[in-house]
Amino acid sequence: MVAAGLAPADRRRAILTGIVIATGLRIVFAVVASAFLTIIGLTLAGGVLLLWVAWKTLREILGGGTAAFAARTAAAAGSPRGPRKTMGQALLQIVVADVSMSLDNVLAVAGTARLHVWVLVAGLALSVALMGVAATFVAGLVQRFQWIVWIGFGIVTYVALGMIVDGFREVHSHLSVL
Repeated sequence: MVAAGLAPADRRRAILTGIVIATGLRIVFAVVASAFLTIIGLTLAGGVLLLWVAWKTLREILGGGTAAFAARTAAAAGSPRGPRKTMGQALLQIVVADVSMSLDNVLAVAGTARLHVWVLVAGLALSVALMGVAATFVAGLVQRFQWIVWIGFGIVTYVALGMIVDGFREVHSHLSVL
């Protein structure tokens, strides 16, 4: 969804670069997962970061209305006006969304595969490969069907709010024990 506002060549490059960055982040998260498991409030912080991504997406969608968003994505597809989103902006949104959405998954996988590092590496490699295929497919769909962006926005917002609620409960229960 984030890469849909880029020119086709930049879109592919953003997806590939995002996958490489996501792989690196997942490996780093997995390596330090045991330390992360002790940090109270990490889910809350991840939810806030993800809500920021949802806000940026909403601003993009509403930046002049849905017709303007359609014009921008059409421009990214080759119109002389050119894309309004830069590669840096797209990559920042991809990384922030990936960090906030993948952190709890990586922690769960790391906790499960604690004694079997090869299982962890294989699982992360498979998830990143599948993510790349899905990202390319979704970017193509968004180019054809603009309403999909609203579904994506809704899902990201729902996940962010769920993480914030869960994180708040975690922090609250920890503070009530103290």
